[in-house]
Amino acid sequence: MKKLLLTLVAGTLLASTAQAHNFEDAKDAIQYRQSGFSLIAYNFGDMGAMMKGKKPFDAETFAMRAKNVAALSHIPFEGFIDGSDKGDTEALAKVWQDKADFDAKMKTFQENAAILATVAQKGDQAEIKQAFMDTGKSCKGCHDVYKKD
Repeated sequence: MKKLLLTLVAGTLLASTAQAHNFEDAKDAIQYRQSGFSLIAYNFGDMGAMMKGKKPFDAETFAMRAKNVAALSHIPFEGFIDGSDKGDTEALAKVWQDKADFDAKMKTFQENAAILATVAQKGDQAEIKQAFMDTGKSCKGCHDVYKKD
């Protein structure tokens, strides 16, 4: 599993924007975005455990996880190509029906993730907590509207 995740991250970092929509078919796009979301969830979950006191707060690890989420926040959205609303996906057709709103929510999540990464570098836990909550709200805001339960 770690090798798959590392391969995905390395491949993603090497891909250019011009190749962003170069999927063989919708199935590849779905798998791509789901892999990206899995990496976001792992990193965000680890930060959440620290925020909830389920594990000790480690400023260095938290900052690394926040930086990862900021970078990864751009990855899954490349996989929302036309036709990828069908198949093994939890994305609702509403993503493509209201693309402008979806894109706006996506941009808000990306902006909040970038702020979280910046704030996490400073180490102020009160500031981190607010930025973490804002990022989580923007993530959930999209899930509430565009993802199956």
